[in-house]
Amino acid sequence: MRESRDVVRQITVAASATFALIGAFVGSGAYGGTPVQEVAGGALSADATVIAPAGSAFTIWSVIYFGLVAYAVWQMLPKQTNTELHRRVGYWVAASLVLNAAWILSIQFDMLALSVPVIILLLLVLIRAYLITVKLPAAGAVDAIITDGTIGLYLGWVCVATAANIAAWLNAIGFDGFGISQDVWGIIIVAVAGAAGIALAARGRAHFAPALSLSWGLAWLAVARLTGDLISQPTAIAAIIAVAAVLTSAAVFAIAQLRAEQKA
Repeated sequence: MRESRDVVRQITVAASATFALIGAFVGSGAYGGTPVQEVAGGALSADATVIAPAGSAFTIWSVIYFGLVAYAVWQMLPKQTNTELHRRVGYWVAASLVLNAAWILSIQFDMLALSVPVIILLLLVLIRAYLITVKLPAAGAVDAIITDGTIGLYLGWVCVATAANIAAWLNAIGFDGFGISQDVWGIIIVAVAGAAGIALAARGRAHFAPALSLSWGLAWLAVARLTGDLISQPTAIAAIIAVAAVLTSAAVFAIAQLRAEQKA
């Protein structure tokens, strides 16, 4: 009975990955879709808000989607069928894939307001999946790279994407920031993102992937604020500091974890 539920879970993950890939193609502008940066009047473009990263940042999706496809295949293998990690995390990954596609569809239909709760829910689902990978150790290096690494990269990037998405929506509805300058808002939001990266590093310790993708997003945010049409040096400087803080924290926690394991 439990084995049959495992098969259902594996098929669900694989089907969700397929659905997400179709959504990704549409979101890239293929098959009649509009590139994400151009929808909703350019609300998500690199120069729409001070929190938007440069367009090159989105190339990380290629790595994330590759990892998700690899995970969908990996968890289908017989040796992975009844492992506790995949039993616990599989449906959360599937949910994230469906939400990912739903977010793209909401953007494609210019429903920017709907995209906000969708991406927030996606973030919460990924946090849950990440905590499972932290609690349940992967079965070897390959499993760690495919499962922990993919979920970690996915989560780190969605942290940045969520902030950018909310900022884009607020800008689109005419929110004036309570009279606070965009530079100050930029610093505040970057600081929150950096704190989230440090918190993920502290919780995951040896899980370095969230720090990498979150730092990637913040680094390209800095590039956009220094070279794009919407210049904000204070936001760029804050982003650079946040990148250094997140990566340093992740390295410190990872080294501490390794030393603890060696002493054990």
